[in-house]
Amino acid sequence: MNTLQISIYTLAFLIALALLFDFMNGFHDAANAIATVVSTGVLKPQHAVAMAAFFNVIAIFFFQLKVATTVGKGTIEPAVVDHYVVFGALVGAIFWNVLTWYYGIPSSSSHALIGGLVGAAVAKAGTSSLISSGLIKTISFIVLSPLLGFVFGTIMMVLVSWLFVRSTPQRVDKWFRRMQLVSASMYSLGHGGNDAQKTMGIIWMLLIAAGYSTASDPLPMWVVLTCYAAIGLGTLFGGWRIVKTMGQKITKLKPVGGFCAETGGAITLFLATGLGIPVSTTHTITGAIVGVGSSRKMSAVRWGVAGNIVWAWVFTIPASAFVAAIAWWVGTKIL
Repeated sequence: MNTLQISIYTLAFLIALALLFDFMNGFHDAANAIATVVSTGVLKPQHAVAMAAFFNVIAIFFFQLKVATTVGKGTIEPAVVDHYVVFGALVGAIFWNVLTWYYGIPSSSSHALIGGLVGAAVAKAGTSSLISSGLIKTISFIVLSPLLGFVFGTIMMVLVSWLFVRSTPQRVDKWFRRMQLVSASMYSLGHGGNDAQKTMGIIWMLLIAAGYSTASDPLPMWVVLTCYAAIGLGTLFGGWRIVKTMGQKITKLKPVGGFCAETGGAITLFLATGLGIPVSTTHTITGAIVGVGSSRKMSAVRWGVAGNIVWAWVFTIPASAFVAAIAWWVGTKIL
C-alpha cells in the first residue's frame, strides 16, 4: 500500500482517539465482567472493578495477538486505509458506545468498531473495500457468541445442579461465593484478551498506512502495553448503568448462577480469542445469563428486557457504520 503523508500531530490525535475508544470499551463493557459478581453480593462494586481491571491488563501474558491481526489486516483492504477512514471508524464506534451507555443498553463495543470500519471504508471506496472472509467470520459470531454462551452457561448450570443435588442451599451459596471470584477473574481475563486487541488492530492499521510500520512487522510493544493499560483504566471507572441491566434486569442471579454464567462466557471468549475472532463480550455474557436463567425455568428470564438488548445488537453495526460514514466525510474537511 502507498505510504500516506500524515502529520505527526494528526497521527498522535488519532492514536489518542483510539485509546479513548479503548478506555470507553473498558468503561462500557466493565459490566460484562462484574455485573454478576456485584449483583449476587459476592464483592462490593469498587473491589469488583479493581479485580476486573487487574485481569484485563494481565491478559497480555496469556493470549497471542490473533484478534489484533484480524482487525488490523482482515476487515478492510489495507490500500483503502488512511487517517480519514480511521477517524470515521473511531467516531462512529465512540458515538454508539456513548449513546448505549447513557441509556444503559449493553451493546457491543466490538461490533460498533467493526461497523465504524465498514461505514468509513464503504464511504470512501465502496463495498469492494471490504474483506468478506474476515467480516463473515466476525458477523457470524454475532449469533454464535451468545449461542455458545447460552449453551455453556446452561451446561454448567445443569452439571452443577447434578453435582450438588444433595447439598443444602446454604452450603451451595457459601461454596459458590468463593468460586465466583475465580469465574469472574477468568471472564475478565477473556474480556481483556479479546477487546484490547481490537484497538491494537486499529492503531496497527494506522501505523502501516502512515509508513511507521509494514504489514510484515510485528505489532509494536508500546501499542500492546498502552491498549491494555487503557482498557484496564476504563474498567476501573466502570459502567454502573449497564451493571444494573446485566446483573438483575435479565434474570435474578445467585452466586451459583453467576459462577455458571461467567464460566460459560469465559470458555466462549477463550475459544474465540484463540481463533483470532473479535467477538462481543456483551453478547457472550448475555447469552450465558439467559442460559442460566432458562435452565431453572423459562419464566425466570425477563424476555422483554432480553429482546430490547437483541434489538440493540441488530442496530449496532448499521448505526455505527452510518455515523462513521458521515464522520469520514467530516474528517476529509478538517484533518
